[in-house]
Amino acid sequence: MKLVSYLRVSTRKQGESGLGLDAQRAAIENYAAQRHGTVIQTFTEIESGKLNQRPELASALHLAKVTGATLVIAKLDRLSRNAAFLLALRDSGARFVAADMPDANDLTVGIMALVAQQEREAISRRTKEALAAAKARGVRLGNPNGAQALKRAGRGNTASLQAIRTAADTHARNLQPVIRALATEGKTSLGAVATALNERGMLTPRGGRWHKTSVRNLLDRLEVS
Repeated sequence: MKLVSYLRVSTRKQGESGLGLDAQRAAIENYAAQRHGTVIQTFTEIESGKLNQRPELASALHLAKVTGATLVIAKLDRLSRNAAFLLALRDSGARFVAADMPDANDLTVGIMALVAQQEREAISRRTKEALAAAKARGVRLGNPNGAQALKRAGRGNTASLQAIRTAADTHARNLQPVIRALATEGKTSLGAVATALNERGMLTPRGGRWHKTSVRNLLDRLEVS
């Protein structure tokens, strides 16, 4: 089984330091070993996930096509969180697989692509709406001393905090069907839920990765909402 490896990091600093690349490379090497495959060439892209112009990815796909190899990536979100881009790639005829979910079919990839982009757009929209609403009420956004300083002083802007809570509650409700689906799969522990959400490209209300504490906060919100 011939494989073409594609690695991607978001910044040149990460590319120069190797941060993130080693983990991706290890995941792909593990996949290749399990499938008795051989990586014939590796392509590394230093790019933003929002940009769809990927010269290294284009080269990797071309090599995969002309050699009959399969393009392998560490995780689906290493390609993009843009649904149109992922679906176009899926329909291009190029064979590709994500090491973290090697048995996913075209339908699975399509659904995950749409959900991932929906979450990205929803987070961006809710953040902008919350900030715009706060600004319209005359709220002065930002604090030179930082949020931690405000907490220590026992102060804070009530309107801004309420906007953040409202956005987090809405985010929790949007994820409720996903949490229920995971429960039917037997994934109920904090760690298992965090891993599953990360694998599916879901983001926290702040746009980050899930951990046990953020899953606990999510479940707490679902109990009260």
